[in-house]
Amino acid sequence: MRKNPFTSVNQIKLGAILSYSTIVLTNILGIVLTPFTIRMLGDAEYGLYLLMGSIIGYMTVLDFGLTNTIVRYVAKYRAENDREGEERFLGTAMLIYMAIAFLIVVIGALIYVNLNLIFSRSLTAEELTKARIMFLILIFNLAIDLPGGAYGAICNAYEHFVIPRAVNVGRYIVRSAMLVGILWLGGRAISIVVLDTLMNISAIIINANHVAKHIKVKISFQKVDRSLIRKIFSYSIWVFVFAIVGQFQWRTGQVVLGILSGTKVVAIYGVGVMLGTYYGSFSTAISSMFLPRATQMIAAASTPEQLTNMMVKIGRLSVIVLFFILGAFILFGRDFIALWVGEGYHDAWFVALLLMIGYTTPLVQSFANSILEARALLSFKALLYLGVIALGTVLGAMLVKDYGVAGMVVGSVSAWCASQIVMNVYYSKVLKLNVFRFFKELYNRILLSFLLVMIVCSFAGFHGRLGWAYLIVNLSIYSAVYAVVMFRFGMNSFEKDLVVAPFMKLGIIRS
Repeated sequence: MRKNPFTSVNQIKLGAILSYSTIVLTNILGIVLTPFTIRMLGDAEYGLYLLMGSIIGYMTVLDFGLTNTIVRYVAKYRAENDREGEERFLGTAMLIYMAIAFLIVVIGALIYVNLNLIFSRSLTAEELTKARIMFLILIFNLAIDLPGGAYGAICNAYEHFVIPRAVNVGRYIVRSAMLVGILWLGGRAISIVVLDTLMNISAIIINANHVAKHIKVKISFQKVDRSLIRKIFSYSIWVFVFAIVGQFQWRTGQVVLGILSGTKVVAIYGVGVMLGTYYGSFSTAISSMFLPRATQMIAAASTPEQLTNMMVKIGRLSVIVLFFILGAFILFGRDFIALWVGEGYHDAWFVALLLMIGYTTPLVQSFANSILEARALLSFKALLYLGVIALGTVLGAMLVKDYGVAGMVVGSVSAWCASQIVMNVYYSKVLKLNVFRFFKELYNRILLSFLLVMIVCSFAGFHGRLGWAYLIVNLSIYSAVYAVVMFRFGMNSFEKDLVVAPFMKLGIIRS
């Protein structure tokens, strides 16, 4: 009998590879295609595209955390071998999704009829016409995309990771190739929205076909249990709140700028936000490798000191990577943005830099968030972050009139940094983590090494020269200086072993 290549273990390994491939593809293709898209569309139309996407982004939170809920409950019914319960649950979930789709259409219709009123001060008549068309297509896209996500969730619950992740990788590649072709042939922002809708429909069809033919899951609408609705929402409510945080956190600034300042400013802010979020993805890739061990520690009732030790270990690895990116962006970010999307986007450097600084503390403390999840203590953080978003948006909107895009990001990041102070008090008082020791050991030798690198590179003049060749050479020199200084003076023995181990396995370095 032929061996099945897609066993559970292989599904996990291949799924992980495909997940990281998606992250890499998203970042690389985003960086490569953004200047091309801006050049082909123009600043104003690109800003309009981002603006409509930001408004629709708010509505994606109407998923109410159902995707995660499906993964949890289907996995539970599988473990209990309760096929009937699983079918009844999925039927209930699908009915909720249908109600959500209807709600999306209703809310979308209300926004659609008021688009002229909302953006009358900042958009031209032609831009308003395009905005209305794009909004209608995006509402249709979202109304089918959220229920369609249930099929990907079922695949995850059954540990069929390969197909949905392969679909994502394929979708990014095909979409990028078609985007280039469409723009090259004269397509506009509306064409991109249509393309994205068609790609989403194709992905849903493939996942649904896999669920029906290979997983053979049935969805029953005959015995809908109303008590399940309460269970579903009791679990998903805080997932929903964090989804709101994720969507509203930086999109709100784009909408405020779109209302007050116009599409060109939205485009500048959007580029800065894009670079800021890419910054976070590098740290996530590091911390995610240690989360299984972290979960085991929490389950084993580890002491606060042991948990603090693990948070220091993960945090130091993250901050070494983050400081490398932050230093490079401080030195070469202006040149990169000018070469990448043009001189007119110089303010995007300031937006991205402040976002990177604001992101750093929560990124290096990602382990603390996993502790909150394990102990079901997410409510305080979720509500705090919602309040911070509202406060930051109001403060940013007040500053936009006098300071433009800089005012928006200063307001948002200031409130965000204040929330990190509150959360560290919470970590100390409620989780009993030794926050003072964490920061002391986190930056021990690393901060001084980073400052040494920045001083050396600043005096060496590794910045201020336009041209890709100069940029690549200077980045290479900076990377070498950073690696040598950080390895020699910043890293401890554990961190050095992680760096050296792969070279020892290859025989390049001997013990």
